[in-house]
Amino acid sequence: MNRKSIKLWIVGLIIAALVLTDLAPMFVQAQEAAPSIQVAQQQQPRQRRTLMDMLFGPKQQPQVVQQAPVEQPRRKAPVAAAPAAPAKPVVEKAANATRLMVFGDSLGIDLGKALERFYSEDPNLVVINKSKASTGFVRHDYYDWNKVISDEIAANSFDLAVVFLGINDMQVLDEDGQSFTPLTEDWNKHYTARLNDVLSQLRAANKPVVWIGLPPVADASFSSDLSQITSLQRMASFSGGAEFLDIYEKFADENGQFASFGPNLKGENVRMRKDDGIHFSTAGSDKLAFYLSQAIRAFYRGGGVSIAVADPLVGTDAQPMLRPPYQGLGQIRLLEVAGAVIPLSKTPPRATDLITASTAPAAKPIDLEALMQAPIGRVDAFGVGIAPQDPDEEQP
Repeated sequence: MNRKSIKLWIVGLIIAALVLTDLAPMFVQAQEAAPSIQVAQQQQPRQRRTLMDMLFGPKQQPQVVQQAPVEQPRRKAPVAAAPAAPAKPVVEKAANATRLMVFGDSLGIDLGKALERFYSEDPNLVVINKSKASTGFVRHDYYDWNKVISDEIAANSFDLAVVFLGINDMQVLDEDGQSFTPLTEDWNKHYTARLNDVLSQLRAANKPVVWIGLPPVADASFSSDLSQITSLQRMASFSGGAEFLDIYEKFADENGQFASFGPNLKGENVRMRKDDGIHFSTAGSDKLAFYLSQAIRAFYRGGGVSIAVADPLVGTDAQPMLRPPYQGLGQIRLLEVAGAVIPLSKTPPRATDLITASTAPAAKPIDLEALMQAPIGRVDAFGVGIAPQDPDEEQP
């Protein structure tokens, strides 16, 4: 065999080896089971090697970067709406139901709605919300609450009054052509006179009154100003025979500051106030309505309204003594302040509060100046009057 024949044999063997190399995977794939076909298709396809690849090396292929499959957003199955809470049965109010009227500002509007929820199942009490936003006792040019309440008394449109005003009263007060800056001495005098006028009208008409003090607010300075207004309202309520409901500590934290959250009627810690730091949330209004219902029980217990005089001295040796005819719990509060009654559930009042006691007639508020000027020993001095002057003593 010559060299030419040997070369041809070698080339033939190489070609046969290449053919067998390319055909071998085909036989293997044909023998694989059907489930493995899907796996094989996902693998990178094998490049076919030619004679040029064996002699000169494989040709460099550009790398292809495979992108991650984009996940299609899954469509959420529609969630069935939670079943609504069963509505409370509508209770028809009795024809002679007690008519509770709320005189308030924007805080009173929310309170009126809460009272409607609270007494929704009581057929003997109907809530009439007379509140109006952005009002108070200062801007009579915008809304005159003294006249409005007087008109409602004349119309005999209510049996029990709830007053919740003052959040808008930090404004200049105009009286007799003069303007007075908030919380000055003259402003306090005219503001108190307006409160006394309202309370005198309500008392003369035998309308029990629950006066609600102002709550703390988020702004510390504004909250301090409102506390001073609450003090004026408290003093007027005591002298006017109204039941005063102080809610400041009920909506404050342990440091006596504004608290946005607090326990609701179920003991859960929820938001009590709205984002403005002034108004009540629904839970806060419901909580206030509960506290108010406890104060209303002094006059209303499921039937009509009672304004009988509560005399804590009945049956004692002090019963015959002359006492001013204060009505309801207002009388008890004044006797507590004067020291005649000290409740076991309360801290004894301060000595400076003695000036709130008075023998003034029912239709007039207490004149604090007269009490302070009364000489010691006179019946209306209550121990806080001035010492009698010696005629020979030089006047200061």
